[in-house]
Amino acid sequence: MTPRPPAAAFSPYANYSRAEWARLRDETPMPLNEAELENLSGLTERVSEEEVVDIYLPLSQLLNFYVEASQELHGETEKFLGKGEGKVPFIVGLAGSVAAGKSTTARVLQALLARWSSHPRVELVPTDGFLFPNAVLEERGLMARKGFPESFDLPKLLKFLGDVKSGRGSVQVPVYSHLVYDVLSDKMLDIEQPDVVIVEGLNVLQPASLPKGGEAVPFVSDFLDFSIYIDAAEDLVEAWYVERFLRLRQTAFRDPASYFHRYSKLSETQARETGLSIWREINLINLKENILPTRKRADLILHKGADHAVDSVAIRKL
Repeated sequence: MTPRPPAAAFSPYANYSRAEWARLRDETPMPLNEAELENLSGLTERVSEEEVVDIYLPLSQLLNFYVEASQELHGETEKFLGKGEGKVPFIVGLAGSVAAGKSTTARVLQALLARWSSHPRVELVPTDGFLFPNAVLEERGLMARKGFPESFDLPKLLKFLGDVKSGRGSVQVPVYSHLVYDVLSDKMLDIEQPDVVIVEGLNVLQPASLPKGGEAVPFVSDFLDFSIYIDAAEDLVEAWYVERFLRLRQTAFRDPASYFHRYSKLSETQARETGLSIWREINLINLKENILPTRKRADLILHKGADHAVDSVAIRKL
């Protein structure tokens, strides 16, 4: 049996309570109104003014420092090397479990980062569009492991990130429909030289297997300039997942075009049992095996308590 390595006696993170983090906001103005907050809210997660002021404004200010420093460093490096490759976007990776609130956090950060004058063009790219189409997943026997690392077209995702990071004028991104639960073959999102790209998904911090010969093996995280992990206790995420499933049963699942239309006919008890079963048999396994192990690879960890409220922030020491 291979012995476990000894636990590190130090932490690479500086930890802040909610109150300590909120004080870092200083005089940063609140740029979002009530209607915008409502627009940014998720199905089961309302974005409150308090959450934006206490958590996301300090985070957007911190990210603004990183983006501006990166822009300056890139410009000076281009001068030094005698190159003129043009603008290179700052890429933020956002990881965490299904139902942890990644999409809502990504939308809030996109709205806030776009308000800073030095980087107004902010694009949000969910990695769902890089899932293999259902037909491919069916052929490979992977439908029950949708969302696991092997269900993503990693070469396509890496090519996209490489193209964006090389400053290409226009890059296309495949679009995923949660209604039909599949990649849309006839629809693409155009990304045109943004200042910041937020890449949101389950596995953006997932490392690749390293070859013994030392060949180059790119990770998604190789392209990230800053990474964030949304963390919460398993029982909370389970409750949020089931709550979302019940809401969808009353809304999107009622659409006959929905892949999950059959679930709209379940009683509330049946729907709760079904949602819980899907969580425990698929998403919880993916969380434990693939997503949670990447948490400590993030530059910053937002830990949530009840009602999706962030109760502490950990940031990697410089």
